[in-house]
Amino acid sequence: MVDGVVPTLAELVALRGAAQGRRPPKRGRHGTSGHALSPLRGRGMEYAESREYAQGDDARHIDWRLTARSGKPHTKLFQAERERLTLVVADTALALYFGTRTRFKSVQAARAGAVAVWASVRDGDRVAALRGSLKEAPVPPAAGPRGALRVLDALTRWYAAAPEEDAGLGVALDHARRLLRPGSRLVVLADPASIAALPAERWPALTMHNEVIVLLITDPLEQRPPQASLPFVSGGRGVESHRVQLDLAVSGQRQRWRQEFVAPVEAALAQLPARGVRVQMLSTDAPSESWLPLLGRARAA
Repeated sequence: MVDGVVPTLAELVALRGAAQGRRPPKRGRHGTSGHALSPLRGRGMEYAESREYAQGDDARHIDWRLTARSGKPHTKLFQAERERLTLVVADTALALYFGTRTRFKSVQAARAGAVAVWASVRDGDRVAALRGSLKEAPVPPAAGPRGALRVLDALTRWYAAAPEEDAGLGVALDHARRLLRPGSRLVVLADPASIAALPAERWPALTMHNEVIVLLITDPLEQRPPQASLPFVSGGRGVESHRVQLDLAVSGQRQRWRQEFVAPVEAALAQLPARGVRVQMLSTDAPSESWLPLLGRARAA
């Protein structure tokens, strides 16, 4: 096995140390172990039970069904969700299984996902993962090292080779929206072209109640190609491969290259923050944990 071409479970587990420098979020003096219930509902709150209405309770939270059945007014009680969900969405587009510097883009995606998992486990989150598939079920949410290892195993499989069945990042985000609950964290590992193919209207529904981070996985050759003639082999997923010679010293060819690889990155960096998405380009030769400062940062106004 060639280093940097295929991710290994061992290297993803070893990235736990990369998240150790991130301090967990501050909690109240009494932590989250209390059992008191609140009649007030806010972000990150879930229904617990109902009781008879008492003077001072918020009328907006009256349990009308129980009130009708019992003949006495009842109000709903809520409790804070004990564990936030961090959901890793893995783009498995063919463009990710390529690299010219340090490691393949697919390996960098797996490593960045592992860093997200370990940082989230340290923060006390449950972790889950999915990809754009109509056949494969998501990795279900679970807490602690057990939950982390399930996700890391999936990332290792998904990024070892391009899956035969890939329904696209749009399908993956559709699945994600059904899994997310208010207050969740969504980390998207994607090729810039996959992000560019999505309609801008998709993001506000995801960012309204969740922290959304998009990591644009790139290769230095894509962003800074040499002014030279380069040979390429195209094909994949059942398509017959053939050799192509591309002369990047020619201005027209270089402009087409820029439109294909550079423009999607620039567009995402310029447009996604306005839609509440925290976004960063992550090159294959960059430290896999270099994006961690995005966690918990205030969203763009």
